[in-house]
Amino acid sequence: MIFSMHATTMIHIDIATAMQRLRGVVERTPLVFNRTLSNRYQCNIFLKREDLQIVRSYKIRGAYNMMSTLSADELQRGVVCASAGNHAQGFAYSCKALGAHGVVFMPTITPKQKIKQTQRFGETAIRIELVGDTFDECAEQAKLYTESHSMTFIPPFDHHRIVEGQATVGLEIHEDFPEEYGVIDMILVPVGGGGLSAGIGSYFTQYSPHTRIIGVEPEGAPSMHTALRHGEPITLNSIDRFVDGAAVKRVGTLTYNICKEVLNDMLTIPEGHVCTTILQLYNEHAIVVEPAGALTVAGLEAIKDRIIGKNVVCILSGGNNDIDRMPEIKERSLQYEGLKHYFLVNFAQRPGALKEFVTNVLSPTDDITRFEYMQKTNKESGPALVGIELQHRSHADDLRARMRKFHVDAVEINKDDKLFGYLI
Repeated sequence: MIFSMHATTMIHIDIATAMQRLRGVVERTPLVFNRTLSNRYQCNIFLKREDLQIVRSYKIRGAYNMMSTLSADELQRGVVCASAGNHAQGFAYSCKALGAHGVVFMPTITPKQKIKQTQRFGETAIRIELVGDTFDECAEQAKLYTESHSMTFIPPFDHHRIVEGQATVGLEIHEDFPEEYGVIDMILVPVGGGGLSAGIGSYFTQYSPHTRIIGVEPEGAPSMHTALRHGEPITLNSIDRFVDGAAVKRVGTLTYNICKEVLNDMLTIPEGHVCTTILQLYNEHAIVVEPAGALTVAGLEAIKDRIIGKNVVCILSGGNNDIDRMPEIKERSLQYEGLKHYFLVNFAQRPGALKEFVTNVLSPTDDITRFEYMQKTNKESGPALVGIELQHRSHADDLRARMRKFHVDAVEINKDDKLFGYLI
């Protein structure tokens, strides 16, 4: 298809040819009806399981599609990417499959699990360089290396071949949707740099214009939402990197120009709600997703009144979730659900003060999950960090009321971002 970006620029996206390039390389992931979610939201919910992709995310589609169009000379000179996650793994797999030498630049803070996974997919076809404390520093060094060595840079999203490859997710959804359900009313797509949303939006604009494309991004990194509001890509000063597969400071120029034409709406979802959804998908459906992979299912709650009776597809974009992150995921979920509260309590300087707090303030169902005196002392007195887990959200007001009744000198630090970040 020919997609118009603006008056003076046209790009060619040939999704059918991209599908041919990827055949035999990527998995045709299943489109699965989910009865539990469908009953909950009174509609037909289908999950596109890109978490089951060969590298556990859709990113291999764009990386392989772009790299497979390079000349033999370009492949021989080598390719470079900058990524701390899914793009690196898709890139590494593509290097091995195409016989190209690749260099993967990763920030020094990249978890060992992701480094090992990338090396496993690329084996001897790649070399990993750990550079910079942030992704932006890492990407800058990667581009400098690419230029100085006359290699080819494979971007994570802002290239028409990348968009073209990601668009094959949309083609599969359209072809695999059961005819007996009629048409697809809505597709929820996770948005980071915009490659997947640009690709899927491009496909459905041409082949199923009735289908509404809803972008979903984390509340702490609303780069596409900000770009659409300002009429151009904007570099965010800071972002919450927790939803790492979709947390970027700036969307691509190409992807923005496409998304502004093909996205019907944008949702921003709190990171805590994403965590709750990760746990629900695991506990209720035995599905393991990474934070970005849970974005679209988390987004259903925000539009529940609009999807009643509709046919809705949620893209589970990836399943590269490090088990070491689960305590943080549970913690963020509990706080978002109003079940976990932290207080800085200044206990009276007398024996029995702690015992009175437990007896008078806590209910039988309240649980102290963290207790830490903030000063080194042999006495049970002075300020202490107290974490309390509740059985129900509504119990929080009762807890605060008992603190006031018994004159407990306490500060709830959940409501103080700086203090919370310092202590928790």
